[in-house]
Amino acid sequence: MQKERPFVISIAGFDPSGGAGLLSDIKTLEQIRVMGFGICTALTLQTASQCFSLEWRPIDEITREIKVLMNHYPVSAVKIGIVKDAEFLERIIDTVKACNNETQIVWDPVLKSTSEFTFFNLETLPLLKSSFDKINLITPNYNEYLVLKDGSLLSGENLCSILIKGGHREDRLGTDVLVEGEKETYLAPADGDFVYYPKHGSGCVLSSAIAGELAKGVNMETACKNGKLYIEKFLKSNPSLLGTHS
Repeated sequence: MQKERPFVISIAGFDPSGGAGLLSDIKTLEQIRVMGFGICTALTLQTASQCFSLEWRPIDEITREIKVLMNHYPVSAVKIGIVKDAEFLERIIDTVKACNNETQIVWDPVLKSTSEFTFFNLETLPLLKSSFDKINLITPNYNEYLVLKDGSLLSGENLCSILIKGGHREDRLGTDVLVEGEKETYLAPADGDFVYYPKHGSGCVLSSAIAGELAKGVNMETACKNGKLYIEKFLKSNPSLLGTHS
């Protein structure tokens, strides 16, 4: 008899191109053999190269959906994607923790799209600090990491781990850095060379893959390494901006 798969919720935006957000997360979770649920934070109109519009869903509807799913299923991990502001994020986190304090949370802090469409209200950045103590991992790219660091939001006092993605770095291109308290682990590309095709939604894919791995019960470093192996295959899947998962 097949063993039941762990349950993971993606709380993210809807991208009709399927390259990012909920649709991309569910594709990823299915491939790594966990059961993926989806709750929509925002309706977007976008292609792989441009975001045209964004409509936020009411936070009360989102929290109600979280409660319904988590009260019916043993959700092991939650991945959070685009959120409106710090208060929006905190409501989501507090609802998850109220349902099950053991559920692990991964937040991909999407501040802007690659095409410079702003998602997160940067004026609320100072309010994020309290939320970080309730999150297991955040996965900023290098530019997002600098924004959070400049806002004095990241320090050795943070309880959450940080995976600084290396795709936007000029030095150590493709090498991610996992920060767990005072410990730093460098995750270099598996093949020793960072040759890839740019992909729409790559951050979504990586963060959901890590959430899925955490749901399987592995530790943070192993989850990030396995997630990195998955995203490297995704980035090399084809030459277009829309990658494939199999």
